[in-house]
Amino acid sequence: MTSHDAAAPSPTRDPWQLPDVSELVVGVLGGTGDQGRGLAYRLARAGQRVIIGSRVAERAETAAAELGHGVRGLDNAGCARESDVVIIAVPWEGHHRTVAALTGELAGKLVVDCVNPLGFDKRGAYPIVPEEGSAAEQAAALLPDSRVVAAFHHLSAVLLQDPTLEKIETDVMVLGDNRADCETVQALAGRIPGMRGVFAGRLRNAHQVEALVANLISINRRYRAHAGIRLTDI
Repeated sequence: MTSHDAAAPSPTRDPWQLPDVSELVVGVLGGTGDQGRGLAYRLARAGQRVIIGSRVAERAETAAAELGHGVRGLDNAGCARESDVVIIAVPWEGHHRTVAALTGELAGKLVVDCVNPLGFDKRGAYPIVPEEGSAAEQAAALLPDSRVVAAFHHLSAVLLQDPTLEKIETDVMVLGDNRADCETVQALAGRIPGMRGVFAGRLRNAHQVEALVANLISINRRYRAHAGIRLTDI
């Protein structure tokens, strides 16, 4: 028996028993970028009510019209106010600025951070370690009145936006300090055909999940693929 097997607690109930999230409104900050746009498209296509946010409302409205499926577009503040769950999908360079500007609008909200702090040089992608430990922990520090969960890091923007794909076979690792919030995000991931949301630990462990994207980029470049993550034996 390995050490991580020995430390595993006995489950008290079925871990796949997840809440009904079909009525939640999901906002996507950075919804005009590739990752945010792809997430918004997949969730809306699955029947979720989705709002995309941008610094400029007109850009969000244009992108929403292109996505269809009832997606709405608002400026970032409006998106945050009118959503039950808010996904942060902005570039790492704008993460601190965007989150800090929305402290009031995001108060009391479930916030899902999917930002990957990465740098790039001649040798490829490499992870950056923020002062707080991870992008998700930076968001938590900036949003003391919000509940922050980390998820949706390892998804290919190309696959998310491909309308010919009915399913995206991948797992979504979900990390957070409140199990009910994690289960809500797991259930949202599960709304997208082919995906599973898997609880992967507390928020303090988000860095290595974010950093793994650098490895996926290397894999994708070497094999000309859009690799994701699939966990075994669960």
